[in-house]
Amino acid sequence: MQGILLIDKQKDWTSFDVVNYVRKMVATAEGKKPKNTKVGHTGTLDPQATGLLVLLVGKEYTRRAEELTKLDKTYEVTMKLGQTSTTGDEEGEKTAISDNQPAKEEIEAALQQFTGDIMQTPPAFSAMKINGQRAYKLAREGKEVILEPRPIKIYKTELTSYDYPYVKFISEVGSGTYIRSLVEDLGKVLETGAYMSDLRRTKVGEFSIAEARQHNDPDLLNCLSDT
Repeated sequence: MQGILLIDKQKDWTSFDVVNYVRKMVATAEGKKPKNTKVGHTGTLDPQATGLLVLLVGKEYTRRAEELTKLDKTYEVTMKLGQTSTTGDEEGEKTAISDNQPAKEEIEAALQQFTGDIMQTPPAFSAMKINGQRAYKLAREGKEVILEPRPIKIYKTELTSYDYPYVKFISEVGSGTYIRSLVEDLGKVLETGAYMSDLRRTKVGEFSIAEARQHNDPDLLNCLSDT
């Protein structure tokens, strides 16, 4: 049993939770132990994020993980103005910055500033490694996390709605782009502060959320594709 599975990840599940669940499902179907079953993913989603998670089943496919991780991605983003968060999202400790309400035109102009080839500093609460340790692990331990800016590409960002303090937009980005960092940078430009209050991934390369299933769908394994 091998191929690609498209999962619509639910909130509060880690990417590893989904991989582990599907690994047990595949192992049961094949009459194997989970530890002898190869299942991986092509790019993690935060526990609070939802949307498209591309799973690889079988040795031939898990070998393609690095190749598929580099695909472009599309996100539906909600950011909240007026505050910052220690984690860049809803889970962190909030700090009020400003109650100024930018005009829609100001927000659209800010979004355009972050289009094309730009430099971005990954968030402290990220899976980036520092001397062999994950940045988020160091951050949770209260240790200083210093990450250097790196080049990323944002192809297109489109404002979809604005009802202060919430801004919703769709962003098409290259691999390695952190939406939490993008939102924090937008908050700085707008001088209001901002954090990511909701995130949904809808595309990975040519894979679409429209083709995805819930991880607990009883017919999930029938959806394995050999793309």
